[in-house]
Amino acid sequence: MRAGQPRIVRLTADQLTSAAAGLGALLADVVEGGSSLGFLAPFDRAAAADWWRGLAPAVADGRLAIWAAHDDASHDDASHDDASRVTGTVSVGFVDKPNGRHRAEVLKLMVHSSARGQGLARALLATAEQAAAEAGVTLLILDTETGSPAESLYRSGGWTEAGVIPDYAADPTGKLHPTTLFFKRVGGSA
Repeated sequence: MRAGQPRIVRLTADQLTSAAAGLGALLADVVEGGSSLGFLAPFDRAAAADWWRGLAPAVADGRLAIWAAHDDASHDDASHDDASRVTGTVSVGFVDKPNGRHRAEVLKLMVHSSARGQGLARALLATAEQAAAEAGVTLLILDTETGSPAESLYRSGGWTEAGVIPDYAADPTGKLHPTTLFFKRVGGSA
């Protein structure tokens, strides 16, 4: 990766716990920016960090994979701890039912407001897609707020719209919005 480009690292459960403060800061920034991720404003960093820490058991048992993007520039700065360098994240939730192990869900794709417009979301999405395919997944699904900028990211990345559900989720202010469901085949054919 070029100098100045973020490093994308898959987190172990212990690394997730260590990075929870940085991931919490990222999540709070994205919610404050109006993204519909399941949280209402105000959403403070401590509550956001606690939410991330609560995912450690799912990471430890393989039901969830989480990647964090770290800014290499701050990585070289010894005055910053690991938690302060998170600029983006994406997760993949794996299905544990016997009839669904071929599919997984892309979850919580986020990029810090200061790191947008640099291709990080696309890099995170590609990382999740590749890792899912390497794990034997052939079908990925996700949902995003209808009309959000994320829709164009998914469409340009080869994702197919499956439909729209009205009043699916509330934005951080509590207003209900529709969600668009997408799918993408990865790896071998299903």
